[in-house]
Amino acid sequence: MSDEPYKKLAKVLNTLPNGFPETETGIEIKLLKKIFEPDEIDIFCDLKLRFETTETIAERTGRPLEDLRKKLHSMWERGLIFGADLDGTVVFRMMPWVLGLYEFQLYRMDREFAELCEEYYSVFGPQFFKNKPQLMQVVPVGKDIQTAQESLPYEQVSSIIETGLSFAVADCICKKEKFLLDKGCEKPMEVCMGISPIPGVFENNPWGRPISKDEAYEVLKKSEEAGLVHMTSNVENGQTYICNCCGCCCGVLRSMNELGISGGINAHYYAEIDEDNCTSCGTCAEERCQVNAIEENDGAFHVIRERCIGCGLCISTCPVEAIALVRKKAGELVSPPKDEKEWFRERGRLRGVNFSEYE
Repeated sequence: MSDEPYKKLAKVLNTLPNGFPETETGIEIKLLKKIFEPDEIDIFCDLKLRFETTETIAERTGRPLEDLRKKLHSMWERGLIFGADLDGTVVFRMMPWVLGLYEFQLYRMDREFAELCEEYYSVFGPQFFKNKPQLMQVVPVGKDIQTAQESLPYEQVSSIIETGLSFAVADCICKKEKFLLDKGCEKPMEVCMGISPIPGVFENNPWGRPISKDEAYEVLKKSEEAGLVHMTSNVENGQTYICNCCGCCCGVLRSMNELGISGGINAHYYAEIDEDNCTSCGTCAEERCQVNAIEENDGAFHVIRERCIGCGLCISTCPVEAIALVRKKAGELVSPPKDEKEWFRERGRLRGVNFSEYE
């Protein structure tokens, strides 16, 4: 099988704002060969980052309508493109590697693919997490955000849930990868949530299982109790997911813990420990913090300010309420882009890539 079509696809993915860097060993080509058939590559490359109907795509590209329809639905089912059934009108768009193709291989990932992804992470991770704007922002646990001053809607899990009209939940792709590599943890697996402002979107969707709003809140509660960090897309409007992440499996949190990259996650808060009230039980550091941001010093625990991501997990289990969540000052805060389109444009500008033909 020739590498040339896959090199073309890799180039397109690296032209997108999210990036898909080339490696000396060609790991990225091996990954693409695992999931794409050669005749699917040109179709993917002809798509846009915006939703289009099959009819629009056929007219724009000159492809036969019915053959294209079959191909697009097959690619959607296999997590190669993003699709949505909007009350009978099905629309499609291309996806970046992350967040996109990687996550939608949830039901097709095997050990070989997991090994390739893990190998590629050492190259993809530094490029992806050092560039801005960040992919994700932290949303503090609901109990603690209520007392924080000047919180904005995108900083509250309840606000994100309440804007949704349909919900789905699926296993975490990061946790699945680690389990396939015999490095999994004991935290809950089915904790990745999809959210849509359109009713019924997940009923005919190959990803996840549909759940109610009440069940979505139960997923959040279960995640908080297990010490998982809430994260969502780093935009002000249009959040479509909430990931619930651990520091040992999550690719985003691993960028801090394993790659040593600071600032790879947009955080609006940080925790402070009142050392006079702290009883040094160690729960915050040993059981709750997912980014090693709490350490002991002279019999008391304190927060390492530059590592704290303001998730609030340490606060919710402090037996003496010695920890508070503090919103960053105006000069420290980085406002997210307004929406996904603005995120793409800002990321593309800062990376210096021209992706205008895919907008």
